[in-house]
Amino acid sequence: MMAAEVPTTEAEFAQRTERHRRELHVHCYRMVGNFEEAEDLVQETLLRAWRARERLERDEWFRAWLYKIATNACLDAIKRDGRRVPSLGSFRDVPWLQPYPDRLLDEIAPPADEPHATVVSRETIELTFLAVIQVLPPRQRAVLVLREVLDWPASDVADLLEISKAAVNSALQRARATLRQHLPPDQREEWVAPDELSETERELLAGFIDTHQRGDADGALALIAEDVRVTMPPLPALYEGRDAIAGLMRRGFEDSGEWRLVPVMANRQPAAASYLRAPGETEFRAFKIDVLRIRGDRIAELTTFGAKLFEAFGLPRVLEV
Repeated sequence: MMAAEVPTTEAEFAQRTERHRRELHVHCYRMVGNFEEAEDLVQETLLRAWRARERLERDEWFRAWLYKIATNACLDAIKRDGRRVPSLGSFRDVPWLQPYPDRLLDEIAPPADEPHATVVSRETIELTFLAVIQVLPPRQRAVLVLREVLDWPASDVADLLEISKAAVNSALQRARATLRQHLPPDQREEWVAPDELSETERELLAGFIDTHQRGDADGALALIAEDVRVTMPPLPALYEGRDAIAGLMRRGFEDSGEWRLVPVMANRQPAAASYLRAPGETEFRAFKIDVLRIRGDRIAELTTFGAKLFEAFGLPRVLEV
């Protein structure tokens, strides 16, 4: 067996790992559900890898070796921070949940034999999927991501987690059962979402933006399903049903100031970044990001995040108008 060629300087090592940084970040994000924590975990992964670089036996194992280190870093963090949801009623039960900008998902290069492939598919990155797997015990979570998302063989997952192949298969069966229990009914059975927005999704996002900018509460409410759910991680707020958010929306339009919205994509879902010019102010400032889940021809779910990740979405803090 030929030993791996070990980089002799941190600069050489950083250059070699850079091509894997984004996919490792997405992997950590799936495991912990938080964009910023995933950044820290990638840094931890690369630090651990640098310190253990002489243990790499073969160059062709480099990517898998990094994934092993990243997975273990995530498992350590989950256990340390208690980042597991005992039960999931809505996204408010996952206060650490954050969105992931599609512009960064698209940085991951597809395989050479599939140059037009979408590397990060929608059903493996949507907010619903991210929230549901936070219910799983750490080992089940790792097995599900490695087997179902990354398509690793059960034997490789067993080696990574230092368990038997039978234990891997058992953990995967339990994880799948939990997914079926918690996913919305329209996503439980062999659900494969298109990676491009449908025409209906585009129209609803455009309508959402237009009605908000015009301050048309009735028009905005007409786009929303009767049983809509609205959450605002990390806040514990939960609004269920169109009537529950009608007053909230009208007050937001009437009292907050003037809005400007920019269409974006988050987690392969339609989203809008909102800027607010409050009464007495002259600038439109970053305020929130709303991620939409569409069911049929209505908005079935709105998840509202603060302005913390505007830069990650490639957006300025102050909008030029």
